[in-house]
Amino acid sequence: MRAIQLSYGLAGLLLSIAFISSADAQDRVYELRTYTTNEGKLENLHARFRDHTVGLFEKQGMQNHAYWVPNEGESADNTLVYIISHESTDAAKKSWKAFIEDPKWKEVAAESEKDGKILAKRPDSVYMEATDFSPQNFESAEQPRLFELRTYTTAEGRLPALLQRFRDGELALFEKQGMTNVAYFTPVEMPNTLIYVVAHKDAAAMKKAWDGFRNDQEWQQLWEKSTKDGKIVIKVDRQILRPVDYSPMK
Repeated sequence: MRAIQLSYGLAGLLLSIAFISSADAQDRVYELRTYTTNEGKLENLHARFRDHTVGLFEKQGMQNHAYWVPNEGESADNTLVYIISHESTDAAKKSWKAFIEDPKWKEVAAESEKDGKILAKRPDSVYMEATDFSPQNFESAEQPRLFELRTYTTAEGRLPALLQRFRDGELALFEKQGMTNVAYFTPVEMPNTLIYVVAHKDAAAMKKAWDGFRNDQEWQQLWEKSTKDGKIVIKVDRQILRPVDYSPMK
């Protein structure tokens, strides 16, 4: 009996830890950053992140989640996209200040750019909060996957309807078609916007999943129900991304 009680106690502890971890993931502030390099400098940027930057981020309390490059097109040769997170907005400000002032970072930055500047312009940064239905599934897979970073812009005041549609079944329908829901966010300073990440085994699986989703009667019924009061999404932006070798999530 005592052994059973100990087992229950351990199970309860593990469940509590899992709940706390999940709650912590929901409460964190996430940051989506995009870097554009000068011609021929993407590998220099990768080397700097791989050898130094990701570690310096962790040193300052930032959490690395995913690092990608576009899967194809012109931007594949000069673009890095990544997601990190912070305990709070104030923590983000403190971390970035400490990072920029870190003597080690100054040394690394100077050394990496001795043959010319790496970045073509200032990085783009979007602060985001996880939605209440976001799985925050940043676990890596055995084999590198293909990721979609999708941004939906809604008609004025229609974001709540979009979020409700995802709660009511769109997430489940994605999973039904073989997609993996990774994370869903609303940007802090971009109203009427949902940003989310889904993963696929490969390009063929991605095409099959979306074809199946569009033809799914459950989806068609859900769409009709959600749009009875008017159109919800007015713009969709999509990036197809593949993880780099130093990305925690693949």
